[in-house]
Amino acid sequence: MPSAALPPDAAYAALAARDARFDGRLFVGVTSTGIYCRPVCRVRLPKRENCLFFSTAAQAEAAAFRPCMKCRPELAPRALAWTTMDASRTLATQAAAWLDACDDAEASVEQLAAHLGITSRHLRRIFQAEHGVSPLQYLQTRRLLLAKSLLTDSALPVQEIAFAAGFASLRRFNAAFVEHYRMQPTALRREGGSGQAPSRLRLAYRAPYDVAGVLAFLAPRAVAGVETVGEGVITRSLALTHAGVRRAGWVRVGFERAGEVSVELAPSLWPAVGVLLPLLRGWLDLDADPEVIATALGPHAVPGQRLPGCVDRFELAVRAVLGQQVTVAAARTLAGRFVERFAEVLADAPEGCGRLFPTPERIARATRDDIASLGIIARRADSLIALAQAWPTLAFARRDGSPEAALDELQRIPGIGPWTASYMLMRGWSWPDAFPPGDVVLRRALGGAAPPLSPKAYLEAAERYRPFRSYAVLHLWRHA
Repeated sequence: MPSAALPPDAAYAALAARDARFDGRLFVGVTSTGIYCRPVCRVRLPKRENCLFFSTAAQAEAAAFRPCMKCRPELAPRALAWTTMDASRTLATQAAAWLDACDDAEASVEQLAAHLGITSRHLRRIFQAEHGVSPLQYLQTRRLLLAKSLLTDSALPVQEIAFAAGFASLRRFNAAFVEHYRMQPTALRREGGSGQAPSRLRLAYRAPYDVAGVLAFLAPRAVAGVETVGEGVITRSLALTHAGVRRAGWVRVGFERAGEVSVELAPSLWPAVGVLLPLLRGWLDLDADPEVIATALGPHAVPGQRLPGCVDRFELAVRAVLGQQVTVAAARTLAGRFVERFAEVLADAPEGCGRLFPTPERIARATRDDIASLGIIARRADSLIALAQAWPTLAFARRDGSPEAALDELQRIPGIGPWTASYMLMRGWSWPDAFPPGDVVLRRALGGAAPPLSPKAYLEAAERYRPFRSYAVLHLWRHA
């Protein structure tokens, strides 16, 4: 059945206005064509009686609508749930995140239920209630839309696209594509005219986007050898695991046109593009709702503020430890030395990105003297080694459980206190509502002209920014 957050008449008004605020939150299925669109689609407005409205692309596809070739629903930003007050909704959100990152072609509802610690029956019930489709329908839509994007924007062979999108075989991919979209994958490629041009993906976001602010935040923190930040462009190396295979390469993202980010990849990373794209969306905070965040931050909010995340949680955690009680510049210097000593070389990388950030396995084998010789104090060296040794068992590394549990888990590691753990959660887990306790700059900013707030008054003053306290942290740091 159709399901949308807005009443049908209000949804039609948003469609008529091509209101970008609802992009990714609203899809319209047109019964006269059998096609579904984003609210920003530039085709002729359909008649009201021919429109059915959905909250997700998966709901539209479950109702047998095909994605529009012009507005391309696969490009729409996602709609995120920002609350953990409802346990069932939190589980359903975690289930969707697991499916978004799933690279197992044979993944099952039972596997997902076991991962979440609930029964498969309960999972199906809460997932259907939250997302309007079953987990497998959700996963199928995600894979098909990724394949559609790759067919349109990349020159990858169709067989490689099938595996990159998460299908176990080309036969299964062709069958699913024909069943849902009523055309062969090769026909879509011919219609889109791709296959010869250089491969470059597009990722959409909700405008406005504070590009200058994000680049200004990332540039002074860019680690030599790993990443570079230029005018409207970020390039970095990274490694990730896809289908049990570790793949290393580089990625370049560019803010070339309003509402979209372009993505170029090393050839070695294309097979893992299904795992990589959710990381990139989190890294650049492409799914944020700027209007809602601005309301929470107040009248002095920067339009389109984002919360830069990361593509490698271990890297972010290490950099957070190295940044304890030192300036941003000093932390960057220490991180550069750390990379130079422990990183592996990445061949055929762009200038400035020829090293991969050290792995937990490499640091777990290091000694205190190895790390301390870089100018890193001994207790931080011990902390980094303990972090690396614990990494395989940390729920923080897998984004399991609640943020409160992740905070407790991190603080059990020697040398990681509440401030560092909160920062790791804020950027490493892209958690929107973290607030580092005891931050001197924030205490002064929240206290105004008065003396710095007490710890209790400080946390009370931050309550007005819920559930976007992480954004408030960057906002207050920026204006301090």
